[in-house]
Amino acid sequence: MIYGFIKGTASLIAGLGVTIRAFFQPVVTSQYPRELLTISPRFRGHTRLLVDPENPEKNKCTACGICVKSCPSGSIKKVEGEKKEGEKKKTATEYLLDFTTCSQCGICVEVCPFDALDFSHAYNSAGYKREDFHYDLVKELMRNRVQ
Repeated sequence: MIYGFIKGTASLIAGLGVTIRAFFQPVVTSQYPRELLTISPRFRGHTRLLVDPENPEKNKCTACGICVKSCPSGSIKKVEGEKKEGEKKKTATEYLLDFTTCSQCGICVEVCPFDALDFSHAYNSAGYKREDFHYDLVKELMRNRVQ
């Protein structure tokens, strides 16, 4: 009985020693809402459309649909475009992405013949419904241009 008491007390003291040492060590946890994390340049968020460098008012996507056909998870729901007067090719007017089913494989970015897609660096997307992760990339590009 005394042996068990001594063994328990030694264990308690060892545990308190670990706790006290950890208490005085520097904090390694980042305080996320107050401190933003540094994101690796290779981080893959959801896909995003790129701005056409020749005409900053429009995106580079021509709505060819190759990304829709090549998406293994069917996350790209709809890509539509229209050809405006005086332009040589179509421009995407709607690009619907369901990020809840996206596996971030990168095939859509790889197969795009116009290099119109890239990965975003959005890492803190949050929502309460699945619909919060259904993106229209054309509208998102316009919204980011305004900000």
